[in-house]
Formats: sequence, structure tokens, C-alpha cells
Amino acid sequence: MDSGAVSQLAERSRRALALIVALREEGLWPPAVPAAVLVECLQGHAGRDANENRFLKTCDIIEAVPESLARRAAQLRRLARRGSAVDALVVAFAEPGGTVLTSDPDDLKALAAHAADVVIERI
Repeated sequence: MDSGAVSQLAERSRRALALIVALREEGLWPPAVPAAVLVECLQGHAGRDANENRFLKTCDIIEAVPESLARRAAQLRRLARRGSAVDALVVAFAEPGGTVLTSDPDDLKALAAHAADVVIERI
């Protein structure tokens, strides 16, 4: 899950709740969130981050980035010629056969075009 997906699913809205219920019904719960994603979706302020922090407690936060995964993310960025380091890590984490949830699929789709069986889904 990228930062946009975290922010959208953290909203206290009917749409966010419906998406969470659908993910659970599909067996895609809890979602995995690389810790690097927190840099993009949090502001470092407890009050402003309250919804995201509440949502993140329901996720699997992946804290360690193995060297091989970091190298794979770098390779994906080189091949795609676009995307942030965090976006590339998210796609590399999803390999093989995973799905990345995002609110902004353009860079992620470019990265996934070079990944092993990674699907990008807009939420």
C-alpha cells in the first residue's frame, strides 16, 4: 500500500469503510505497508496524523528493507525511468504476484511494468 492509499483509507468516510470491508472480504487484510511509506503519509504531528495512525495500527508495517529488495527497487526505478524511491520500494515489496493500492497509479504502473506480476489498483 502506498501513501495515497493509506491516507484515503484512513479517512473516516463511508467510501473508506466500504473499501476496507471489500479488502477484508477478498482476504487482503491486513494490508502490508513498508515503513518508508510513513515518511510520505505522515506529517510528524500527533494531531494531524491521528487518522493515519489509527489506520496504521490495523496494518502490517514492514520495518526492514533487505539489501536485495532495495537493489531491486533501484533496478525498477532505472527501468521505468520514473517513480520515487518509496514508490519503487512499494512495488518491489509486492513482487511477485502482489497488488499495490494507490490513489495515484501513474508512476506505480510504470514501475510495475518491469516487475514480476504486480498489479496496481486505484482506490
